Amino acid sequence: MTVIRQEDFITSVAAALQYISYYHPLDYIQNLAHAYEKEKSPAARDAIAQILINSRMCAEGHRPICQDTGIVNAFVRVGMDVRFEPAPGEPAFDVQQMVDEGVRRAYLDPGNKLRASVLADPAGARKNTQDNTPATVIVDLVRGNKVDIELAAKGGGSEAKSRFVMLNPSDSVVDWVLKIVPTMGAGWCPPGILGIGIGGTSEKAMRLAKESLLAPIDMPELLARGPKTTAEKLRVEIYDKVNRLGIGAQGLGGLTTVLDVKVLDAPAHAANLPVAVIPQCAADRHAHIVLDGSGPVYLDPPSLADWPRLTYDVSGARRVNLDTVTREEAAAWKPGEVLLLTGRMLTGRDAAHKRMSDMLNRGEKLPVDLKGRFIYYVGPVDPVRNEVVGPAGPTTATRMDKFTRQILAETGLLGMIGKAERGPEAIDAIREFGAVYLMAVGGAAYLVSKAIRGSRLVAFEDLGMEAIYEFEVKEMPVTVAVDSKGTSVHQTGPAEWQQRIAGIPILQ
Repeated sequence: MTVIRQEDFITSVAAALQYISYYHPLDYIQNLAHAYEKEKSPAARDAIAQILINSRMCAEGHRPICQDTGIVNAFVRVGMDVRFEPAPGEPAFDVQQMVDEGVRRAYLDPGNKLRASVLADPAGARKNTQDNTPATVIVDLVRGNKVDIELAAKGGGSEAKSRFVMLNPSDSVVDWVLKIVPTMGAGWCPPGILGIGIGGTSEKAMRLAKESLLAPIDMPELLARGPKTTAEKLRVEIYDKVNRLGIGAQGLGGLTTVLDVKVLDAPAHAANLPVAVIPQCAADRHAHIVLDGSGPVYLDPPSLADWPRLTYDVSGARRVNLDTVTREEAAAWKPGEVLLLTGRMLTGRDAAHKRMSDMLNRGEKLPVDLKGRFIYYVGPVDPVRNEVVGPAGPTTATRMDKFTRQILAETGLLGMIGKAERGPEAIDAIREFGAVYLMAVGGAAYLVSKAIRGSRLVAFEDLGMEAIYEFEVKEMPVTVAVDSKGTSVHQTGPAEWQQRIAGIPILQ
C-alpha cells in the first residue's frame, strides 16, 4: 500500500496548473514554428508570429498565455494500492475536493493570478465562483500503487466549438468532420489540434475526443512512417483535407489550420456510430504528473532556447488615434489592413452587452456614452505587481452578434474589436450603419496587454472581469476584419486560400 499525502496531491495539481498557464508544451511550439516557416499567407503568418512571440513573453514573464485561463479538466487514475492521508487535524478530501483545492490555490496565486471563469447556476443567475472551481474531474480506479494525473485548462472559445453526432454505421466520419469544421468558424483560435472520439456511447465519444488532445503532436512522425491502423489512416486523411479547406491561422486564410488530428476509438453498439470532435486552441495547456508517495511533483521548466526569436514588424501599419477618429476616416480602412490603435477604448463582452440591451429596451440611459467609440470584447486577467491589466486578448465576437444591430442603431458605436469572424446578422448591421469590426489575435493575450497603458472601471462593477472598463492603449495591433462596406476577411481569406492550396502538396 502506497500512502500519498493529501497535501502532496493538492500542491502538485496547483503547481502544474500554474506551469501550464505560462508554458506551452514544447511540441506545440516546435510544430507551430514549422508552420510559420512554411506559411505563404501574409495575414496568417502575421497571426502565427504574434502567437509565438506571445508564448515566449509568457514563458519569460510567467504570465498567462491567454486571458481565458480555462476550465480545468482532470483525468485521475488512482491505483488500487493507494491510500490518501490528510495531515493531522485536516479534513479528509475525496478526489474531486483535492483537485478543486489545487485549482483554488493555482487560480488565486497572488504572483500569477489566473482568471476565474466558472459560473454556478449556469441556466440561471450565472454567478462567478471566484476561484474557478469546480473542476471537471474523471476518476478511474486502476491497478497499481501510483496516482496518474493528466490536467488540461480548456478555454471557452474552443470548448464552445465541440460537436457530437450519432452517425449511421454506414456513414463517413471524414465527410462529417469536413462538413462541420467550416461551421466552427475561427473562435477556437487555429492553428490547433482536432480531437476526435469514435465509438462507445455518446458520453464515451466525448471523453475520448477530450482525452485524445492530451497526447503530444506527432503528425510529422506519422506522415514519415505512414499510417497503419484505421485510427491513424483517419488522422492523416482528416489532417490533409482540413488543411486544404484554407481556413488558416485565426480563420484568415492560409496553409495551416490544424497541426495535428488525434483519434481515439472504442467499441460501439451495432446500430450506432457516435462521433465527437473537440478542437484544441492555440493555448494548448496540458500536463502529466505521477504521484508515488515520495512527495509533491514539480515539472521541470523548458529551455527558452527552444522558442524561436521573432520580432513583430508593424512598420507598414496605419496608425489610428481613437480619441479623434471619425466615421469617414474608418470608411477608408481596407479589409485585411493592419492598424495600430492609440487612445481610449471601452471594453464589454457577453454580460455587459446583455445588460446594456436590457437597459435600452426599458428606455434607460446607459452609464457610458458609446457614440463614436470603439468597444473591445475582452475579459482580462487581474493585474499583478506593476501591471495596468493582466493578459487581455479578445473573446469570440460572434457571441455579441445578436446585440450588434441594436447597439449600433441606438448608441452610435463606431467600431468593435474581438476575435474571429462575425455572422451574417452582425455584418449586415455593420454595413447598414457604416461601422467597422477589427480583429485582435486570439492566443496573444500577454502581447496585447503590453499595449494597454491605463485602465479604469466605468460601469457594471458587479460583473467582475465582464464589467465595462476604459482602456488607454498605445499602438495596439489589430486587423480590419469587416470594413464599413461589409466585406469580411474571414470569408474572402479562406475562399482565396482554398483555391491556392488546391495545387500544393500539403502532406509533403
